[in-house]
Amino acid sequence: MAAFLARQMLGNRSGKILKTAYSSSGTLVGRSFWSSNIPITVTLLHGDGIGPEIAEAVKQVFTVASAPIEWEEHYVCTETDPRTNSFLTLECLESLRCNKFGLKGPTEMPLPSRKGRLRREIQFYAKVRPFFSFPGYKTRYDDVDLIIIRENTQGEYSGIEHQVVKGVVQSLEIITHEASLRIAEYAFHYAKTHGRKKVSAIHKSNIMQKTDGLFLKCCQEVAIKYPEIIYEEVVIDTCCMMLVKNPSVFDVLLMPNLYGDIISNLCAELVGGLGLTPSCNIGEDGLALAEVVHDSAPDIAGMNLANPTAMLLSGVMLLRHLELNEEAEQIHKAITKTIAEGKHRTPDLGGTSTTTEFTEAICDHLIIS
Repeated sequence: MAAFLARQMLGNRSGKILKTAYSSSGTLVGRSFWSSNIPITVTLLHGDGIGPEIAEAVKQVFTVASAPIEWEEHYVCTETDPRTNSFLTLECLESLRCNKFGLKGPTEMPLPSRKGRLRREIQFYAKVRPFFSFPGYKTRYDDVDLIIIRENTQGEYSGIEHQVVKGVVQSLEIITHEASLRIAEYAFHYAKTHGRKKVSAIHKSNIMQKTDGLFLKCCQEVAIKYPEIIYEEVVIDTCCMMLVKNPSVFDVLLMPNLYGDIISNLCAELVGGLGLTPSCNIGEDGLALAEVVHDSAPDIAGMNLANPTAMLLSGVMLLRHLELNEEAEQIHKAITKTIAEGKHRTPDLGGTSTTTEFTEAICDHLIIS
């Protein structure tokens, strides 16, 4: 069955139009939205630490770029909300479910599994992490351009652990056929629609023969439907070696949860660190939560020194998801030009500019363009 798009008007305050995408085999791979003349309502979760500062930078840049976004602002909990057993309040969760789209700042959490709980509860099944070099900002490699697509709900992050006997504990890696097919379909469809040539399935099936073996089987099943996309399988440790040696050999990397977490941090360092790398969680029915993955940097909170790049680029990913491609491209180019010029860089990028100065420089490039 040929790929097709189905449109449906959603009768809500955001004036959104729903576009449903199916793969060539008829499998649902995602839904996205774009607005009419009415601004799209997006849940903005400031985060803590430097979160409120970089959230303000995003709002300022989006305003100058005339992005048709209306922010519904919420603040996360510094401690677990007993109503949700999460760092998000019940009001935050209801806002995300209602608006469908969100942008989240950094959060400092004593229990990392809270993020996993959020992804499972709202079913953000795919985490998309692009990594690309910035012209004019020198790192070890100048030509990094790859995408990590990570299954977001299962694997070792399922949170199923128990004590077998005293002194012996066990953690279970959960891999299912349904979730693996879903993430594989998403990755191959992403590669096809974004002009990518190759998908690399990352695994450790030589050791985890049942779990990673099932994941690979699902990837192989989907790969057959996309003969125009090169498909390969790479053991996780070999993948790490190849990334450090020559990251340009990869294009789209598809992997289970734990491997994606580790490899994402490795790739961030290839392009300058977590402060430069965006991410976006994708769920059913077009649900999307773009977020930064760096920490909340409480040591510089309130000092006007934070780098808003990762949150801005995460916002750009959200704009692209909403098919606001013109605004997304303008903001992306303004960020790239600001960093390339080198006149206004925050301390983490080797400069002396404040958050305000860096943000204003980006806005100046938007006005000029």
